[in-house]
Amino acid sequence: MNPLRRKRLLIILAILVGVGIAVGLALSALQQNINLFYTPTQIANGEAPQDTRIRAGGMVEAGSLKRSGDSLDVTFVVTDFNKSVTISYRGILPDLFREGQGIVALGKINAQGVVVADEVLAKHDEKYMPPEVTKALKDSGQSAPTPAKEG
Repeated sequence: MNPLRRKRLLIILAILVGVGIAVGLALSALQQNINLFYTPTQIANGEAPQDTRIRAGGMVEAGSLKRSGDSLDVTFVVTDFNKSVTISYRGILPDLFREGQGIVALGKINAQGVVVADEVLAKHDEKYMPPEVTKALKDSGQSAPTPAKEG
């Protein structure tokens, strides 16, 4: 093989190795930052991984909100009208958090099947429902409750 071809081949191989390493690092970083959405039914059936950060969402069951008297600990139950899952959260809930409305919680599932959330997201107006929650309710054969009109 003549020296010019050998040099070109080595350059091409070095570029391919560099691109391969860059793609591998990018995919690794993306995989660590992906938070997959799971419905209460999927969590209750054991489909959601434990000790991996996930997004869980549904409708907050009426009467399920329990606040700790001496700390910022809160627990509530989220349902997709098939099954329910308990969510534990330490912090201040969003101003728009209400029972009977859709939320998405980001956190990990513990050994007892409780989602220990580090972030809770609530809808931003009366008509908004997180897309994942809307799809989960639709798949379960339920429709989202219509908001009460203030008058």
